[in-house]
This record gives sequence, structure tokens and C-alpha cells, in this order.
Amino acid sequence: MRDRDTPTPTSPAPAPAHTKTQITTRKMQQPMSLTLLCVLVCTALIHCTAAQMDQSPAKLEQNPCMNKFTCHECIQTQNCGWCMKPDYGDRPRCFLHTPKPEVCPESFIWNPDTSERILINKDLTLASGGAAWAAGGQFISAAAGEIVQIKPQRVSLKLRINEVHNLNVIYSQAEDYPVDLYYLMDLSKSMEDDKEKLSALGDKLAETLKRITSNFRLGFGTFVHKVPMPNVSTIPKKLEEPCPECDAPYGYRNIMGLSTDTYRFSNEVKQAAVSGNLDAPEGGFDAIMQAIACRQQVGWREQARRLLVFSTDAGFHYAGDGKLGGVITPNDGECHLNGQGMYTHSIIQDYPSISQINQKVEQNAIKIIFAVTQNQYSVYQKLSGQIEGSTTAILSNDSSNVVELIREEYSKISSTVEMKDNATGDVKITYYSSCLTNGPLTKTNKCSGLKVGDKVTFTANITVTKCPTNPRDWNQVIEIYPVGINESMIIDLEMLCSCPCEHSGSSGYEEHSSQCSYSGTLMCGICQCDELHFGGTCECSTDEHLNNGNKNMCRQGKNTNAAICNGRGSCACGRCECNYRPHPEEIIYGKYCECDNFSCERNKNLLCSGPDHGTCECNRCNCKPGWTGSSCDCSTSQDTCMPPNGGEICSGHGTCECGVCKCKSTDDGRYSGKYCDKCPTC
Repeated sequence: MRDRDTPTPTSPAPAPAHTKTQITTRKMQQPMSLTLLCVLVCTALIHCTAAQMDQSPAKLEQNPCMNKFTCHECIQTQNCGWCMKPDYGDRPRCFLHTPKPEVCPESFIWNPDTSERILINKDLTLASGGAAWAAGGQFISAAAGEIVQIKPQRVSLKLRINEVHNLNVIYSQAEDYPVDLYYLMDLSKSMEDDKEKLSALGDKLAETLKRITSNFRLGFGTFVHKVPMPNVSTIPKKLEEPCPECDAPYGYRNIMGLSTDTYRFSNEVKQAAVSGNLDAPEGGFDAIMQAIACRQQVGWREQARRLLVFSTDAGFHYAGDGKLGGVITPNDGECHLNGQGMYTHSIIQDYPSISQINQKVEQNAIKIIFAVTQNQYSVYQKLSGQIEGSTTAILSNDSSNVVELIREEYSKISSTVEMKDNATGDVKITYYSSCLTNGPLTKTNKCSGLKVGDKVTFTANITVTKCPTNPRDWNQVIEIYPVGINESMIIDLEMLCSCPCEHSGSSGYEEHSSQCSYSGTLMCGICQCDELHFGGTCECSTDEHLNNGNKNMCRQGKNTNAAICNGRGSCACGRCECNYRPHPEEIIYGKYCECDNFSCERNKNLLCSGPDHGTCECNRCNCKPGWTGSSCDCSTSQDTCMPPNGGEICSGHGTCECGVCKCKSTDDGRYSGKYCDKCPTC
């Protein structure tokens, strides 16, 4: 039969049958040979690539503690501990597995554990009147006026490097929680109709806030622009009245601090006069900065949800734009209001930057609601992405929807909790929560759909990624806080970056120690020699080193023909200092540099068959339980030598070696098969 893939020969007469077979066979052999060659080449490439990957430095790392020569280096390595026993010989002091008590007694071991201690843990408040959640879901009476929405409130943590610690944070929104709402309005001429509408809606706004909480306060401030050209016209008449029935231009004015007097709020809005300017962007950033920085003048309360409603129909100037009017001094972020509530540094300091605004918002737990017209929505939506906790909503052209806008935005804000922190770059905090579900934890720092009284638990995974260079930064105070709420959990963090025995006055620290030939300080079992001495016990002086000392002490077995330090180190005052390898994971060690962690036997290009099978210690494989052999490639289990239907090991006709049956030969015949259960010659 002709192969379907073989083309039909074009000859004038049919070839004999055997000729057809030969042609077909040859043509089949050609593609088969090419295919086989491709398979062999690909296989070789795969093996070469695998071998290169297996020989990478990461595969050589056997014991991360081996190359740590000081106590602080040791404990900064995950899972490593230190033996500070003075007479410890040449053993590595930094260990992965705790030494036997007779080798290093427990009193000489420093292997600190991560620890957590709750310092303040007040119960959560159910209502602003003082009722609180207690353990088991019961209510207890809290101190009058004290509101607690996050617990615990203060925790002490001692953390080792790269060890993850889980810390639970619970949040619950208190009922009738106080609200401070400061309305900051653009009073340029184009916002005149908006001002009139806000004045008419003042009572309605107060009624809406009463439905949210009985404990609310309203405040009102206005802004226009910096006075220098090109922001406003500097013609004297225009400076006094830039437009008909307009006030003189100004930067920012705090008209009414936060108050419960809703009638005054409506009246102040009604009486506020509009002003005028030349360019389209306004000086709103100056106003935001002052409204936040001037806490006392505005009247922000310590325990209240602080809302700043920013209303405008124009864009904004930011840091650097002040140069257009000759204002070059950077904004200092401080309060500069006079007795009449006017911003005094409008023509002295530049506008604040977006990052300065964001920093002030974070520090003061204020949520900004950008209520802007449709044409400015996209700009302010991008801006809100750069300012923590802020939102953007569309304001109708005459601000007639302002009350509904505030109600909706407050509902979004109060029904959502977002956890953040002020951790530095050396500390990583990741949040997990199941929010209001009973499902598994997911990676998130934000939960929505909350109602008053709902409790949400966040699990903060805290990791110190590295020790800061400056020891003063080893102790830090970190705050975990819900965005927009002036409450936080404070963490007193101590990074375990050093050992007590490295500091004067601690056990294991001895200056001019006899263990160090009175020429150095004993710290954690090792000698820190003075400038004129060196060596393991400071027994060598610099003068002796110039005379080369006794190099025979660096020859193994005191053999004068042996290489100094086995050719893998240098002799210094009768002691070997072993060479360093190009790869830091490869370590040469021992009294005579006779040991290393990279010369052991390999199996499939893996040292000691890989870290799951064994580790390379002093040129020999130290096999883990369940493995044996010079390269730890043999399983000690005999399960693979047992016939599937039961019976003796290797059917009683062989021995189990390295998990494989080695069959016997007897006078009756030679046994074979996976379980030595076959004997064709028997």
C-alpha cells in the first residue's frame, strides 16, 4: 500500500511491486530522519538550558546563615540564630538549626522571636452618646463624649527582618457620628447664580445633615484669585471694583467658622459679594490650604467626620504659576489669616502643590468633595485621584443640586472604609479582609456597603524588608488609619536589627577582655580588636604580621609540604583567612579552608540532588530524612520495591537498593522484572 503522503511517481510504465516499496520506504525514511534529527537537537538544547539554570547561583545556596560573621548580620537573616559562647572553636556561630545544648547552651543563644503586645484596646463605640461594643457583641457604657471606631488603639511590635506578622484591625462606624462641613465657594462673577441658589438652599442643607447626624456644624469660605497681573486687572479702578456691583478681588476669606447656626450660614452666603478676575483658572488651592491649615479659625473638631465641599466652575492654579505674577516664594503650608479671616500671604507666597494639598489632607483627616460643573469634571476627577479620600461630583450650572450632591457623596463616603498607613519604605504593609462576607480573606484595604454598627476586620500583613542604615530608624511609630477619620491604630515598631551583646552594658559585651588577649572587646562571643591587633582572639599585632608569623600553623596536619590554607586562603598570624568566591552563596570555610558548600556530588546538575534531598556541608552531602547516597539521590523507602499484589520485598528474589529492586541470580535461573517476579530460565 502506498503511503498517502508520498507523491505518485510519474513514469511511463508501472514499476514492479518491489521497486514501489523501495521508493516509498526511502521517501518515508527521509522525513523520519529529519524529524528524528530535530527531536535530538531540541532535546539537547533543553538539557543544556536546564543545566545552565541548575548551575545558577540560586541553586548553590544551601544554608543562608553560613556566611554571616556578626550577630546583627545573622539575626537580620530569616530563621537564623547566633551562638555567643566564647570558647566555640571554629564552628559557624550563625546557625539555621539550633545546636545541641552541650555544643551551645541555651543561655548563649540569641534567636529573637517576633512579638506583639497590645497597649491600648478600648471597646468600639456604638453611638456618639457613649454606648460601646464589648466582647461577645454586648453593649457597655463608654466615657461621655469618647468615640472609638478603631481597635486596638496602640500596639507594640518587635519584628525580625522579612518575617511576616499578621495584625488584626477592627473598624465600626459609630451611630450619630459628628460631621463638620465647610463649604468653600468660588465667588468669581460666573458663580453669582450659584451663590444665590446656595443661599436659598441653606435650610434644606441643614435639614439633610440632620437626617445624617444630630451633631453637625456648617462653615463657609470664599475665594477668587491672587491680585497681581495677569490674574486680575491692576488698573486702580478695577482693583476696587473689577465688575459692576463686585467686591475688590482677594485670595481667600474665611467668612464663617464651623457653627450650628444654620440661619447665619444662609445669611452669610446671601450677603457674600462676588468679585472678578481676568484668567480662567482660579486660586482655589490657596483657599483649600488655608481652610485646612487654619484649624482653630475654621473650627475643625478633633472627633468628627471633616468634609470640605469645594465648589467652582473653573480650573485651578498650582505651584509655579505664581511666577507669572512675580510671586516666587514657595507655599509654606501654614495658616496666614488676619482677624477678619482674610488670607494675608496671597501676594507673598506661591500656590501650594498637589502633593502639599494631599499631605495636609492626610495629616488632618479631611475629605474633599469637588463639586464642579460638567465642563470641569474630568479635570477634577483626575485631581481627586491624587488627593487621598477626595471625590468629584457634577454640580448643576446654578448649583440647584448641591444638597442632593452632598447627601449622595456623604453616603458614599460613610458607607466605605479604606485603610491606609504612613509606613516608610523599609516596612511593607498589605491588607486583607473579607469585608461583610463570611468568605475567605482577599487582598484589599477597602470595604463598601457598610451601615452604622457594622464591624469590619482588616488583617494587616506587616513585614520589615530591611534594616535602615541609620540605627535611629530602627524604632518607628506607624499609624494605620481609616481615610477621612481622625482616629488611628498606633504601632510602636522595634526592628530587631542588632543583638544586645553588641552594646555596652549588656551580657556578652566586655571591653579589654581576656578572651581577646586584652587587646579588644568581646561582643557576642567574637573579638573586636583594637587598631594594633588582629586575629580571632586579637593575638596578633601588626608588627608580627610584617614578619609573616608562623605559616606552618596554616598547613593542615602541620605538614610542611601541604599548601597553605589548602591553597584557598591566606595565612595571617597563624590563622587561615579563606578566599571569597565570585558568587556570595559559595562559601569556603574551616580552620584550614578545607571545607566548602559547592563541591559536593551532583545528581542531574543539582547539588546533593537539590535542597529537598540534602545540603552540601564541608564537601559532603548531608542528606535529609528519607534520602541516602553520596548525592542524596536514593530514597530510603522500600515502598517502590513491594509488588502491587503484596508479598515480600522484590518478591523475595532480590534486594531493594535506592528504591529499585536488584534481582538475584541462583542455580535455578536469573530473576528479572521490576519486582524480580519473573524468571524465564527457571
